[in-house]
Amino acid sequence: MTRKPPHRGHRLGSALGHHLRRLALGHRHKKGAPPGTVVYVGHEATEPVRLSFMDYHQDSIVEGGRAPGEVVSLEDCRTLLDGPRNTWINVDGLSDVDLVQALADHVGLHRLAQEDIVHPAQRPKLEDYPDHIYLVLRMLGWDAEGGTLRDEQLSLILGRGYVLTFQERRGDVFDGVRERLRTGRGTIRTRGADYLAYALMDSLVDHYFLVLEALSDRVEAVELSVLESPETEVLHALHHLKRELIAVRRSVWPLRDVLGQLYRDPSEFVDPSTRVYLRDVHDHAVQVIDTVETLRDLSGGLVDLYMTGVSNRMNEVMKVLTIFASIFIPLTFLAGLYGMNFDVMPELHLPWAYPALLLVMAAGAVAMLAWFRRKGWL
Repeated sequence: MTRKPPHRGHRLGSALGHHLRRLALGHRHKKGAPPGTVVYVGHEATEPVRLSFMDYHQDSIVEGGRAPGEVVSLEDCRTLLDGPRNTWINVDGLSDVDLVQALADHVGLHRLAQEDIVHPAQRPKLEDYPDHIYLVLRMLGWDAEGGTLRDEQLSLILGRGYVLTFQERRGDVFDGVRERLRTGRGTIRTRGADYLAYALMDSLVDHYFLVLEALSDRVEAVELSVLESPETEVLHALHHLKRELIAVRRSVWPLRDVLGQLYRDPSEFVDPSTRVYLRDVHDHAVQVIDTVETLRDLSGGLVDLYMTGVSNRMNEVMKVLTIFASIFIPLTFLAGLYGMNFDVMPELHLPWAYPALLLVMAAGAVAMLAWFRRKGWL
């Protein structure tokens, strides 16, 4: 049975197209507004903004906001940020601009950075401020049911003893980091906030490999479809796949520079012992980029393979039509010759002329088929 990828139509790719639409929407909202205007232009809010925290040191940890129905207030977060222990505060949802601004103002985050937080169409970047480091990252996920890429902005603020993360919606890739914090496994609780920021970025980049694995399976499925049945639906799937790879490349390519800057440039917020780990994440990001480029080359080759398959199918059809035409050309000539209605055609008056002509025509057709078969054209 021929395997066909799902038909995507002619619409713009989900991840790339949605990013471009939000980028245009954000600039339209900011048109004429002064720099630093905080206006949310992301997804329409379907759930209230949720705050959660993990406050820890080597021997103990306090966690809040993750259990169903548990509510963490802004004042709770402010108290933790002013405390002596390392604190990770996560914000799920950006629609409550006042809450985002209040939390960002408490740590002295620049207005331009606040604007970038609620305008979730930024490319990965690093901005170094006197009191903190502001990072924009892209969190990718794969929707196995719909076969689409999920692209979400993650804003990370690293300061003295704290890490703030702002996500567009609930659900992330940091469950492994949370579990290490809860159990005290490894050295994460004995190190500072910079190591926590590294752990979050490492988890983010590692999840890229899962996305690439899913895209690699898609490439193989589309390749099989191209080889078995190069139909229009396959071409649509190819274009959709290429757009998803472009979206991944757009998210990962600038991340390499961000991580390189983070581990190369001295900063008071990053301990020298943590730079070795950041360099390892940078190496992983480079591997992701290499894999993305390989998949892009393969998808480009599949387009050429599809066009070759379509051309071969057209050639087969034309060959069959040409063979039939070649067989019927002499038959048509004979039929036209004896259909000219001349009186002086002696063989027309012979009693065996009609069956003889049919026999000649049949013999000619069989002879031409045999010749075509001998030539290997059939």
